[in-house]
Amino acid sequence: MARVSLDHVTKTFQDDGEIVAVDDLSLDIRDGEFLVLVGPSGCGKSTTLRMIAGLEIPTRGEIQLGERTITNASPQQRDIAMVFQSYALYPHMSVRGNMSFGLREAGELPEDEIQSRVESTATMLGMADLLDRRPQELSGGQQQRVALGRAIVRDPQVFLLDEPLANLDAKLRAEMRTELQKLQDDLETTTIYVTHDQTEAMTMSDRIAILNDGQLQQVGTPLECYHEPNNLFVAGFLGEPSMNFYEGNVRDGSLVTDAFEYPLSDALASAVDGHREVVLGIRPEDIKIGEAEETDYDYSAVVDVVEPMGDENTVHLQFEGQSSDQSVMTATIDGMRSLTLGETTKTQLPPEAVHLFDAATGEALHNRELRDAETVEQIGSRAD
Repeated sequence: MARVSLDHVTKTFQDDGEIVAVDDLSLDIRDGEFLVLVGPSGCGKSTTLRMIAGLEIPTRGEIQLGERTITNASPQQRDIAMVFQSYALYPHMSVRGNMSFGLREAGELPEDEIQSRVESTATMLGMADLLDRRPQELSGGQQQRVALGRAIVRDPQVFLLDEPLANLDAKLRAEMRTELQKLQDDLETTTIYVTHDQTEAMTMSDRIAILNDGQLQQVGTPLECYHEPNNLFVAGFLGEPSMNFYEGNVRDGSLVTDAFEYPLSDALASAVDGHREVVLGIRPEDIKIGEAEETDYDYSAVVDVVEPMGDENTVHLQFEGQSSDQSVMTATIDGMRSLTLGETTKTQLPPEAVHLFDAATGEALHNRELRDAETVEQIGSRAD
């Protein structure tokens, strides 16, 4: 195991002009940590992984593995194993041959030690009976296990996984997420995992590093990033359905938007002090629908679409009497509750659940509070 540190790392490519793939990235991955790099396509996450692996050399900056600088070291010198999205298995070799190939090429271990590692790893991954099969005889999940096994037998200091579940169907992806978490707990090896899938990021990681346009937006536990986003991008990227956003102006103690006027509590007013143009955000699960209690934060809305999901319903609404893009709202309610298309219902936007952002910079001005930091940490991290 080892700590990985990126210090002001930048990677540019020349293609009819300079393209900045990774922009001044500084990040510390702790010894034994499962860190997920997440972001939209083209945000620089795979390029970052390839620089750590030695497949790309940074234009500027430094990369350290433990106490050793590896910025310009060859991949063979880094003691890092990488699992690719495509699995990259040799079709003419058996599972045993694929898993042992790297160890044989390194020439550092005797054959009996290589076979011992291969067989023990295959047993751990539940594929001891598949060692003599070739890749074309295996399912997608089994091929993924072979690719993981080929990395595990090397006993590296760091695992790098580049969207390894992208080619699997939804059910198998869910199963493999669980398998990977158990595996990382057993091996206790530093793991850096790249994905664009926020579900994978939220459910698997000790911490998430969120990238956009090559720049680090936030790093923290899944629940920290979800409930305390640094900016509009993080708030909108994490969560499905996405957070609702309403841009408005601060006037006389209220936030006035195109669709509604929102009274600012003392805490919210203090947060926006000195800011005129502000974006209010609220997550769909925090919107209350049909509450009997009357408050200053109640608004009438018309049900446009209901999407039944089984355990919950996603409800798309329009503020009554409004028709602009700023007047739409998405809420989630219990799956047993029923709403009718065209129905007018009372919605409530509780001030304790509201987020506020500077409209010009996107910077978070106010986030909802996490009630118990210690409990949040226990929930946000996988059990030790």
